[in-house]
Amino acid sequence: MIRPVELHDFLLSFFASASIIVSGACYALLFAWARLAGRRAVLAWAYAAYALLAASVWLLAETAHFEGYWRVLTGAMLAGYFVAPRAVFRLCSATHAAEHDEQTRSAISRPSQENPP
Repeated sequence: MIRPVELHDFLLSFFASASIIVSGACYALLFAWARLAGRRAVLAWAYAAYALLAASVWLLAETAHFEGYWRVLTGAMLAGYFVAPRAVFRLCSATHAAEHDEQTRSAISRPSQENPP
């Protein structure tokens, strides 16, 4: 049987849950920004957001009394949060690579209109 969250832990579990949402979004956004801009400093901030996410998940698991297979599910969720932005970025890059190549080819093949002869 599932033990409910104790009343004195309710507010803590509420803020841990909100922190999971916010830090997960920050991790995904910062990771994408770091990859698009090629900035390693932003990637460090993305990993810091992931560390906050992991701490929030651990806090929620403790206050909500997750035990047994719920701990395994929590670990799987953390692994998914880590891998998902990477997979989405690779998918988007591969999907739009053909568009980028096509735009580059068309810009090279047509003459410049700025200085007509």
